[in-house]
Amino acid sequence: MKLFVDTWGWLVLEDRKDSRHSAAAQCYKERSKAGGQVITSNFVLDETMTLLFQRRPFEEAWKFSNSLLRSPSISIASVNESRFHETFAWRRKFSDKPDISFTDLSSMVIMQELEIIDVLTADRHFRQVGLGFHILPD
Repeated sequence: MKLFVDTWGWLVLEDRKDSRHSAAAQCYKERSKAGGQVITSNFVLDETMTLLFQRRPFEEAWKFSNSLLRSPSISIASVNESRFHETFAWRRKFSDKPDISFTDLSSMVIMQELEIIDVLTADRHFRQVGLGFHILPD
């Protein structure tokens, strides 16, 4: 089982005071222990780290970011030139949903390419596109 972790997922996993932390952490642990593959993207990590360094003390943001980058259980899918152009095409495809961020669209491109349906997020856009993505935690 593959799990894509969106920016929301990383931020909630980092913030133990967030009311949704326990549910997200349980979902993440269950997937990791079951031999599932945890995938994120360089764009998601960019967004996550930008927000962490804006919101948290430097050392906390550094420690969490470093743990993500060094974790052998996390695969980082790159938004390379090909995926970037595909994401741009999706921007046109979903022109009726202008509030979906380019980062979210790039995540969806990767998820579709890698056949990932489960995403750790609270972002409704993953449902709105009608591609069968399953938002976790339930």
